[in-house]
Amino acid sequence: MSLTARLDAYLERQDLAAIWFARPNSFAWLIGGGDNVVDRGGDIGVGAVGYDGDGLTVVTDDIEAPRLREEELAADVEVESYVWHEDDLASAVAEASPSPAAADFDVPGFEGLDASALRQPLTERQQASYRELSAEVAAAVETVARRVDESATERVVAAALQAELAGAGIDSPVVLVGGAERAQQYRHYTPKAETLGEYALLSVTAERDGLYTSCTRTVAFDAPDWLHDRTEAAMRVEATALAATRAVGRDEGTAGDVFGAIRDAYDAVGWDGEWRNHHQGGAAGYAGREWIATPDSDERVVLPQGYAWNPTVQGAKSEDTHLVTTDGIELLSATGEWPTERVEAVGYDSAVERHAVLER
Repeated sequence: MSLTARLDAYLERQDLAAIWFARPNSFAWLIGGGDNVVDRGGDIGVGAVGYDGDGLTVVTDDIEAPRLREEELAADVEVESYVWHEDDLASAVAEASPSPAAADFDVPGFEGLDASALRQPLTERQQASYRELSAEVAAAVETVARRVDESATERVVAAALQAELAGAGIDSPVVLVGGAERAQQYRHYTPKAETLGEYALLSVTAERDGLYTSCTRTVAFDAPDWLHDRTEAAMRVEATALAATRAVGRDEGTAGDVFGAIRDAYDAVGWDGEWRNHHQGGAAGYAGREWIATPDSDERVVLPQGYAWNPTVQGAKSEDTHLVTTDGIELLSATGEWPTERVEAVGYDSAVERHAVLER
């Protein structure tokens, strides 16, 4: 179903005349990659895009209107501007929109909206953009991972990751670097002034044109005896999550159904209960995670869609972004230049290539 058909169905179902998006990921989703962000610390951008069944309209102030029109929007998108010191975005949208309407930000008199369900599944054009982005993110992470050594600090490595990604026009809202000591202590190893030591985990969630991709690479300089075994255990859990995603999606099941398979996989690889120590990931696309699976999740598993599962096993992790369809599982965040290992899913007749530990 096309984006406009999806929106038409939503308008009819909710008995609305228009729908508006100002949050950057949903703005980019509907515009086709256009960026409405100036201040990356804010929740909403400098413009909102609306759909009323006939076409798209962007409302923004007179500071941003020329730039958005010339650099971010297609020629057929109408732009309405207001004087920056006389109004605000929410009020201007309320004035410009037919009613009743809904928005993904606070607009007086409008219904609220969570756009995540509308953003799923991915269209073919979005899938193509996702492939390109994910490959570039993987290349950036692998480039940095091959350059560092055990004496580098987590913060220095994180800065190198951010710079490498920025050079490709990719934002990096999540950059985690855990050296041997802190990667074993914490599941979210926010970078500190600690040296890497025996090994390191480099994890990112990166964004361009509204799409988000996640991946982790493990590089070892003097690998602990247990590192490969724990990494393989995490890889098998991830393989199981992917196989379950495809099976559950084909049966129109829920994220909780996938989580049950993940929990069973931890048991099968000898790490009973390890899932309690970290969230396991979930659907990805126009958010780092459109949803995160829990034991009782009732979020619908849709196909085709991006999925980023991220199981951890006490100092080891396996994480990449995949496109899961009814026909198969496609690894997106890959370059073909990192060592891989083919691992079997637990409880499914399925095996996938997973990124293994790089020995330096």
